[in-house]
Amino acid sequence: MNNKIAALFDLDGVLIDSESIYSEFWTRMDKLYPTGIENFAYAIKGTTLPDILNTYFPDPDVQAQLRVHLRRQEDEMVYRIFPHVEDFLKQLRKAGFPTAIVTSSNDAKMKVLFDALPGFREYFDVVITDSDVTKSKPDPEGYLLAAERLGISPERCVVFEDSRSGLEAARRSGAKVVAVATTLLPADIEGRGDIVINTFDEVTPMRLESLFD
Repeated sequence: MNNKIAALFDLDGVLIDSESIYSEFWTRMDKLYPTGIENFAYAIKGTTLPDILNTYFPDPDVQAQLRVHLRRQEDEMVYRIFPHVEDFLKQLRKAGFPTAIVTSSNDAKMKVLFDALPGFREYFDVVITDSDVTKSKPDPEGYLLAAERLGISPERCVVFEDSRSGLEAARRSGAKVVAVATTLLPADIEGRGDIVINTFDEVTPMRLESLFD
């Protein structure tokens, strides 16, 4: 392990403006295949697809139908990077921060996303997907694995997250935490991160370094 500081990012709702699309999708799926879970789309935020299917849709036929719906949704989805994200990632690159994405998305979705956003993959040294982990957030496995692959102690990492389960995973990993107020209101995530930001022009590499002073 070395003494650098690494920046680890959740994807949907942090880097990519897609969380509302997924919420609408899972709300529709809950109407087609009722789970009985109140606010189902909210309850599963940050959870891997295998966990969602195995926990809430145990019927193999329903699982197969849901995979078809989801693949169609993701194939047609327009991926938009949040404002100021690329400028911040360039700052991190210039400052020498190792970087990683830690997402519950699958490899097929990530290929579509990276194909749709040329050059975006080059901002990240490591990408952790659902195929790399056995436990969904709020378990910290994904963030611990990203730190390991970067060769950085988790305690020298800063995690950017937007959901309650993601923020808990980040905190449990031992990293510093930046709570991004996109999915939830700032008041709802106050105290769940070392700092709270609304957009990425509110943070700089120097500000991340100050978290370790």
